[in-house]
Amino acid sequence: MNWVQRKIYLYNVTFGLYMLDWWERYLFNTLMIVLMWFVLYNGSRYVTEFFKSISGMYGEN
Repeated sequence: MNWVQRKIYLYNVTFGLYMLDWWERYLFNTLMIVLMWFVLYNGSRYVTEFFKSISGMYGEN
């Protein structure tokens, strides 16, 4: 097993995906990707607004 295959195996064992069918694993991974995109997208919007408000407090443009 190379490094990538070991990481995929560890991911499958850690989350219990090894016992699922291929379509269930695909569905779970798709939902995880959508969730991660949602968290990262909204997190970046929040951080941007936060820094804009901080810079506005100190009179910077």
